[in-house]
Amino acid sequence: MKAIESIPDRKLLLFKSCMVGQEYPGVETATRYVFDRLGIDYCVNDEQSCCTGIGHYTDIFEGLTTAAIAARNFAVARKCGYPNITCLCSTCYAINKEACELLNTNAEVRDKVNSIFKEKGFDDLVYEKGDMDSRTNFYHAVEILLSKVGQIKEAKKFDFSGVKAASHHACHYYKVKYLDVVGSPENPQLIDTIAEACGASPVRWYEDRTLTCGMGFSQLHLNKNTSLQVTKTKLDSLQRAGVELMLHMCPNCHIQYDRYQPVIEKEFGVKYDMVHMNIAQFVALSMGADPYKVCGFQTHSVPLEGFLEKTGIL
Repeated sequence: MKAIESIPDRKLLLFKSCMVGQEYPGVETATRYVFDRLGIDYCVNDEQSCCTGIGHYTDIFEGLTTAAIAARNFAVARKCGYPNITCLCSTCYAINKEACELLNTNAEVRDKVNSIFKEKGFDDLVYEKGDMDSRTNFYHAVEILLSKVGQIKEAKKFDFSGVKAASHHACHYYKVKYLDVVGSPENPQLIDTIAEACGASPVRWYEDRTLTCGMGFSQLHLNKNTSLQVTKTKLDSLQRAGVELMLHMCPNCHIQYDRYQPVIEKEFGVKYDMVHMNIAQFVALSMGADPYKVCGFQTHSVPLEGFLEKTGIL
């Protein structure tokens, strides 16, 4: 298991996420807002490209293409001097770690990737075995926040005392790389611990807590009824637990709950009393961030105004 003490706060490449940028750009601006106030040394590099995650998991991109693009992104990180890749998206996190392991352990794949680079004249992108370490050069942004939970508690300007919050930790964080999870992979508590530092009252266990969000990438489109039924099962459990705020660490999970909660309410004739945020948005709010200019709540499907008014933010 990964130890909190081993998580760096310097030389972090904040890996831009396609789904964050497209769906919830406030997640990135909120993360940067928090990182800036915590004194975390990070950079954003415009040369970085997509991780191919959605295409990879929907069988559009085969493994070699994903490995080559990952190797290119790893070279970008190393060349700019920020080799600790820190992801806003759990899919980016899993894809990058898997690609790193593949490049380090499979000489055939590594040689094919490097031959492509050399053929095109991109010798500076060549990946040598061990250039990156899948366990020491890759982190989720939530891990960085967890390592600073004491500072977050001290830096908060708004206390969310009494807010009943629950977490969804994302399959691609705690199920794909099982042994690299901070804490217990059977019951991860990263988001809950961070939320508690902001004054919230986390529901640390509820029925169906470890159930997937239901997206499954292609499943949402190929088996939509089943996908939404899984999501409904989780929302029902949260409703029974009296949760008013669900906190996420992955834009894909965020989409499944926030975008499709109104769809489920209409199709199944139900009504839920909860709103959705990424944990970085929640931390940023507690530090005094603007709900719209920084956190970007205007991009959410489930309106947050009622929650913000109830808690005194608005």
